[in-house]
Amino acid sequence: MRGAFKLGNVAGIGIYIHWTFAILIIFIIFSNYQSGNNTQQIAWAVLFVLSIFVTVFLHELGHALAAKRYNIKTKDITMLPIGGLARLESIPEKPFEELVVAIAGPAVNIALALFTGLFIKLPNTEVLIAELSNGVNAHNFFLNFLVVNVWLALFNLIPAFPMDGGRVLRALLAMKFERHIATNIAARIGQLLAIGFIFLGFYGNPMLIFIGFFIFLGAQAEAQMVQTKSMLMGYTVKNALIQQYQTIEATEPVSTAVHLLLNSQYKTFLVTQNSYPVGTLNRDDIIRALSQKGDAEPVAFVMDTNLVFIDAHLPLEEAYQQMQQQQANFVLVKENDRFIGIVDNENI
Repeated sequence: MRGAFKLGNVAGIGIYIHWTFAILIIFIIFSNYQSGNNTQQIAWAVLFVLSIFVTVFLHELGHALAAKRYNIKTKDITMLPIGGLARLESIPEKPFEELVVAIAGPAVNIALALFTGLFIKLPNTEVLIAELSNGVNAHNFFLNFLVVNVWLALFNLIPAFPMDGGRVLRALLAMKFERHIATNIAARIGQLLAIGFIFLGFYGNPMLIFIGFFIFLGAQAEAQMVQTKSMLMGYTVKNALIQQYQTIEATEPVSTAVHLLLNSQYKTFLVTQNSYPVGTLNRDDIIRALSQKGDAEPVAFVMDTNLVFIDAHLPLEEAYQQMQQQQANFVLVKENDRFIGIVDNENI
């Protein structure tokens, strides 16, 4: 993610923090100063916010380590002002595995709350409310920490897909229904709850509006992805193979690419050198080249050299998933180590 700085690695997973996290710390300091809090009170408030983000990191790490158990890698974990983001290479498709991975995050919060509870005395409800209303200080720091972990566990277990609770719901439904049907049911429930969050946000916490939109759009996107994969099952890459496509030699000037773009229906060209693929060139690449280098620039210096090769006999749903993960609209197909054509998202 742009603007994220690497802190290190844990269990082979890159840990990043986004620069906007500094804005949150500055905001906490400024708001506490405006409220008349002294330096010690401000320090406890900042320390508490940092402890929450350590908790969120451990929550995401719980998902990542559970996924690793099923040979699913996590690309990285990025800490943002609104929480953590663990990028798993894929979501487990077996219901029980998805259930374990989904529940691992909230389980970490519950474990932290139980561990903290061993070292503090829990007050009755009336005293608890009074303690929490006094802000964070040395006396109630761990009590606040326990309450936040309980709240995070319960909030994440709300069955609003694609939150953890929604994935738990999808996993349970998938034990009885086909995965795409289970996803549709979980997504619709999630979107209904999202509308509720948005409605409540207008009358209470505006952050709920943001969360509601995130859930609504996230549920829709994943439901469409699973539906597409379901429709592609039973086909291989070879079924979607394109053998007629526009090529352009790497030594040709950009002006040749402009001519091809204006006089054909192709928007992406395969760049070749001695009849072998060496790159791709799309409409955006051509426009960028014209504005920065002119139409006489050889295609070889402006093409995208990041070629993605896939096997002709790979299941089409797996190929589609790989293309989505690598943000590739255009991949090259090989059969027995021989280049035989291309596949793009439009043809799929």
